[in-house]
Amino acid sequence: MHNASFAFLKNLLETPSPSGFERPIQDVVRAWAKPLAHEVRTDRHGNVLAVLNPKGSPRIMLAGHCDQLGLMVQHVDDNGFLYAQPIGGWDMQILLGQNLVVWTKGGPVPGVISRKAPHLMTSEERNKVPQFQDVWIDIGAKDRKDADELVRPGDPVTVDLTCRALRNGLFTSPGLDDKVGVWTVMETLRLLRDRPLQAAVYFVSTVQEEIGMRGAATSAHGVDPHVGIAVDVTHATDTPGNEKKQLGDVKIGAGPVVFRGANINPHVEQRLQDVATAQNITVQWRGVAKATGTDANAMQLARDGVATGLVGIPNRYMHSPVEVISLDDLNHAAELLT
Repeated sequence: MHNASFAFLKNLLETPSPSGFERPIQDVVRAWAKPLAHEVRTDRHGNVLAVLNPKGSPRIMLAGHCDQLGLMVQHVDDNGFLYAQPIGGWDMQILLGQNLVVWTKGGPVPGVISRKAPHLMTSEERNKVPQFQDVWIDIGAKDRKDADELVRPGDPVTVDLTCRALRNGLFTSPGLDDKVGVWTVMETLRLLRDRPLQAAVYFVSTVQEEIGMRGAATSAHGVDPHVGIAVDVTHATDTPGNEKKQLGDVKIGAGPVVFRGANINPHVEQRLQDVATAQNITVQWRGVAKATGTDANAMQLARDGVATGLVGIPNRYMHSPVEVISLDDLNHAAELLT
């Protein structure tokens, strides 16, 4: 991977961006896009749009969502423990025992999320999946007054944003869903910046996908694209326990995934297939018989309809603090879009 591009990826992954609190990561995106694009702007919803050849035709929109799962502080009790509610779809059993960061006005505050030690639980408690009101965040506060000096209700919370390299070009970090999509779109901007273009190409970092594909809906309305391609993660099914008969056979490191189905325009899908063949880019295929639950769904339904495609990055352990992707898959996805 290009050195500056890898540094950009790490910067994205280490920057907090729970849905509704994307300003810090959009600052990172704007800084990357400004020297590359002919135009960079931010709409009223917070989506960042970088444009090449803005007067060209047709209009093509490439989109990845920058928001990640998080938590939000709801209550501080008399002992200074914080209670939170989820932003997006967490598995509580994965969250227990994680290192967290509360992102306050005064800066990051470290904490942990936990519940009673197993020695102190009843058998019923041990066998029950806890709800969010059953667990708490400990920031080390002495009491409520001490906690209130740092934290207030509405502050966003993330797991510790640590990146680590694994063997064979794999990489793990929370928030790979879908910061790798933003990276792919913005790496495509870098690769296209000096090439002659007929089309106007909009590279969009969308907000609030995890709570209803909201940013894609507003940005697609503003761009009014003829063609749109979303880049998001998709389940890698090469780990134990996955039912390939239902999910398909998707391997990490075997190339980006091109989707087919009702959410996908067949001409866009065919063009992606033709490009992959012509450029010798290995891709995988996945069929989805309904709306995909990605930005592609919102883009397809914008205005009077958009010819939409979807490219997936194989991802193990989605919606967890230990998501895993292949750097090769990222590179090949950007090459495919380019």
